[in-house]
Formats: sequence, structure tokens, C-alpha cells
Amino acid sequence: MAQCSTTNPLQNLKHIMIIAGEPSGDLHGSALLRQIKKKDPCMRITGIGGDMMKDEGMDLFFHINELSVMGVTEVIFRIKIIKKAFDTFRTMVIKDRPSLVIVIDYPGFNLRAAAFAWKNSIPVLYYITPKVWAWNRARIKKIRKYVSHAALILPFEKPLFKKERIPSTFVGHPLLDYYTQGMIKPDYRKEIVKKDGKKKKTEYKKTFTIGLLPGSREAEINNLFEIMLKSAQIIQKQLNSVKFLVSMADSVNKDHFNSILKGYNQNNSFEVIKGNPVKIFEKSDFLVAASGTVTLEAAICGVPMVIIYKMSFLSYLLAKHFVRVKYAGLANIIAGREIVPELLQNDVTCEKIAKKVISLLNTESLSMMRAQLLMVRKMLGSRGAAEKTANIALGMIKKSCQIP
Repeated sequence: MAQCSTTNPLQNLKHIMIIAGEPSGDLHGSALLRQIKKKDPCMRITGIGGDMMKDEGMDLFFHINELSVMGVTEVIFRIKIIKKAFDTFRTMVIKDRPSLVIVIDYPGFNLRAAAFAWKNSIPVLYYITPKVWAWNRARIKKIRKYVSHAALILPFEKPLFKKERIPSTFVGHPLLDYYTQGMIKPDYRKEIVKKDGKKKKTEYKKTFTIGLLPGSREAEINNLFEIMLKSAQIIQKQLNSVKFLVSMADSVNKDHFNSILKGYNQNNSFEVIKGNPVKIFEKSDFLVAASGTVTLEAAICGVPMVIIYKMSFLSYLLAKHFVRVKYAGLANIIAGREIVPELLQNDVTCEKIAKKVISLLNTESLSMMRAQLLMVRKMLGSRGAAEKTANIALGMIKKSCQIP
């Protein structure tokens, strides 16, 4: 590890300001901080983040607890607090003059932050860039103007940024660092395959374990959870033996969650698993998952699944108009084809979900999906996204401050 020299006359130039506005940004930002501090223990780091970034040594001047919102109405209700956060950011930039600003995801806020840093001649590194490949393509112009370098986490982003003449580096997906160690290996030895003359007859193994992941936001719980539970009941009636694990995210309203579950769990058919979904990945043969980052986590872990999603009619119309991608699941977007089945909007019914799950619970289908998910994991690059991004950040500071 590098040593901190208090007599270094250039030490006062070594100050990074990092802006993250959501729990996922706090997670990935903390890994980035750890790598920066490992390479330069004396680096001063300030910014907007959460407890994880604070624990890694960042001096917070605004906490993300007040910023993490989803949806148009939530943003409107919290516009004053968002304005307060941005005003604080501007004040700290003028007061402290960081040598580099790193922005992580959270595009509505962070593109404005990048513009302010640019106007003050401070270089900007964008880690986990806006999803311009999916929607709001106009943001690419702002990225080109205000961002000095982009650290990209998805393989298909590189040609897009190259075409737009934006300096960038594909660093791989940060989730690889959390899930490639101790990867779940395909194991269907418990499935029974008998030979009937020249034909093979595949039977269900004694018990299948299915994970239900209804999401972490209130709208997802309201739109998807009860449908998932009803589909599970249908599956249970049609299969000899099946076990269900239900994911309860830390951010959900526990009372509301349990009130929904209570009406379907008289026979204790559903076991609730709180917190990190990897606990469900490790035990499940198959997943029914709400579209979101969790489906990519499951893909990296090689767990077969069906992706479902349902939103309000107005949101669906807006999404159809603005969203430019063919699929909802990142695994399918990365593969460029549907390797994981998707049931969206009007297709999200308990009957259709149950039918799709039952049709896939056989050795051939599960093994094929696992192989395809392995291909997606390889396309996400190699481990070490945070370390690679830290190297880019320190290189940018060295260049801008002319540190030898």
C-alpha cells in the first residue's frame, strides 16, 4: 500500500469529490473509495453518499437518505431537498476546489453536477453512466460536453461512446466483484433421468425450490407480489413437491409486505428470506423475479429465471414511446436475444407465470439457460471494475495537476 507523506507540497491538490444519490451508488462508490485509498492513503475524499462510503473514509457533506427517490411524483415532493443538496454541492465545489469530481449513476442530478464542475474547469469522471442506449438519448450531448472520461460497465456502451467521440474505458460490471467468488455451480444430480427403451424420460426431482423476488419498491410490491403468490399456489397444486423462498428487500415496508403474504401463507408454504438476494440464489433451482438489477445478479450467479414486470397504464405508454430497447432484462439486452423468458404488462398473470415456470422445470431447459447465462457473465468483462476506475481517477488527477 502506498504511504502517506504529510510533507508532500502537492498533497493539497489531491482532493476527489464523489457524488452518489442512491443505495446502489453508495455500494459501488464504497468499493471505488476503498481502491483509491488503497492506492493513495492520503487522498482527501468528500461528497454526497451513504453510510458505506462514509465507512470507507469519505467526508459526507450530504447524506443520500434524503435523496434516494423514484418516480416523477416522488421527485416533485422532494424537490426542495434535492435543490438543497445541489446548492450544497455547488458551495463545496467553490469552497474546496477538488481536483476531480466523480459522479456515479443518478443522472438527473449528476449531469447537472458535471456541468457545474465543467464550468469551473474541474475534470469529471462518470462511473456507471446514464442508460442512453435505452432512453433519453439527448443526454449523450451533455455527457460529451461535460464529462472528461466515462467508466463504462456494459459491453455495448463502448461502441456507442466511441461513435459519439466521448473518452471512455470499459471497466466491466461492478457486480462481478460481489458474485464471481464462490459462484453457484449447476447441479441437477438430484433430477431423475430414466431410459425407456431408446427414449429418455425426464421426471421432476423430489423437490424444487423456487425463489420469488417481487422487488424493493412500493409500486413493485403493489403490482407484482400478490400475482407471484397466486402463481406459486398454482405451481404447488400441479407439481408433486415444491418449496418457495420469498425475498424481502431491506427497503420495503415490512408491515405492508407481511399483510399481503399472510393471506397466502396459512400452510407456511413460503419462507421469507430477508436482505441480500444471494441467499435465495444459493438455494433456488429457479426464480420468478421483478425486472431490475437483481435479475442481472441472478444471471451472474447462473440461476435460471423468468422476468416479470407490470406498471401503471400511463407509465407503460410512456415507456413504449421513449424506451428504445427490445427487452426488459439486462441479461437479454446484453445477449441481444431472449435467453430468459419475459412476461410484461398484460402477460403478467398468475396463470401465465405458473405455466411458464412449470414448462421450464426440466433438466434440458434449466441446463441450457445456465449455459446461456454463463455466456452473459463472460460478456460483462473481468472483475475489478472499482480498481480500474480508481486507476483512471488517479491518472486524471496526475494529468490535470501535473503531478510527477
